Amino acid sequence: MDPKLLTIGQASEMLGVTIQTLRRWDDSDKFPSIRKKKTGNRYYARDDVENYIENNSKTLFKLAKSWVFNDTGVEPYSDFYCPNASIFQARSIILGYELSKVKGLDKTFSLVSAIAGEIGNNSFDHNLGNWPDVPGIFFSYNLKKGIIVLADRGQGILTTLKKVRPELISHQEALRVAFTEVISGRAPENRGNGLKFVRDVVSNNEIHLFFQTGNAQLEIKKNTTKLKVKKSAINLNGCLVLINI
Repeated sequence: MDPKLLTIGQASEMLGVTIQTLRRWDDSDKFPSIRKKKTGNRYYARDDVENYIENNSKTLFKLAKSWVFNDTGVEPYSDFYCPNASIFQARSIILGYELSKVKGLDKTFSLVSAIAGEIGNNSFDHNLGNWPDVPGIFFSYNLKKGIIVLADRGQGILTTLKKVRPELISHQEALRVAFTEVISGRAPENRGNGLKFVRDVVSNNEIHLFFQTGNAQLEIKKNTTKLKVKKSAINLNGCLVLINI
């Protein structure tokens, strides 16, 4: 098969929608396919799919959200997947370089890169050897739209912090503690201090952060002084993060 063409299943995986949805989009000309005359099978140009993702800022977050909410763990599309910390760190360096070229971020690009790196590294550090199903993280960004997305199907913050704070009983408590308190318990550094750094950076700059773990979620933006942790109606596996710049 032409490497520039994707099957409807491959396009479905990349776009984070069902095959049935793609068929409806095709029939309504919202997102036309390429039909093979002999078989009638639907194919999609890889460039068209990648352009769709790039031009729809909500698509990346939707993909990550679909992945972490799915009951069955499968590896995400390879362009968005970092199976280990080494690959994530390499891609983080590329992110930092690309951020440095974004107009208006000359004074903050290193901070944005640092908080994305901190969140991603947390996923690997806190789940090392204990991934429930799929190891690694979803990591992608669209700097034209000003978004960076990270997600993992790990144990979540509550399970991680209960190892040193067994009195924690809810995801809401754990998320608040992770972003506000210094907790010792892991040598040589204190556990969870990185998210306090993330909070400080976001609160002091033109950055917006959405973070969900389990059924707890919060949003932080510039000049946030008091965290408001909300309870989500749906529980997810691990963590889901959206950074807007």
